[in-house]
Amino acid sequence: MHVCHCMIELHNDARALAFAAAVEQWMSHLQDRGLIADWRLMRRTLGLAAGAHTDFILEITLPGFAALDDLFATLANADDDSVRRYDLVHQMIARADSGLYRPFPDPHGCERIALV
Repeated sequence: MHVCHCMIELHNDARALAFAAAVEQWMSHLQDRGLIADWRLMRRTLGLAAGAHTDFILEITLPGFAALDDLFATLANADDDSVRRYDLVHQMIARADSGLYRPFPDPHGCERIALV
């Protein structure tokens, strides 16, 4: 299992509830197609945060590293419905920073594995 952790700030004129609805449509679409395992959207509470913490965090769970390749391959050949859902989300985003994480320590000892 891998988690894509996205820290998101919206454009000033974007509405939070419209963004949440667009994310629901996009993520549910990906989940229904088996491209992601799960997801959740969280919003900063009472403006409490320090430093680089953003207003929204979107966590997308992938069943494995190979799923990431499958997801990108599918998105590269997206149909009109997928493009529309994607655009609804991304037109509201001013900035997004993301990272890919996995459980640690993991059962496969990935920290000890190297290609070279």
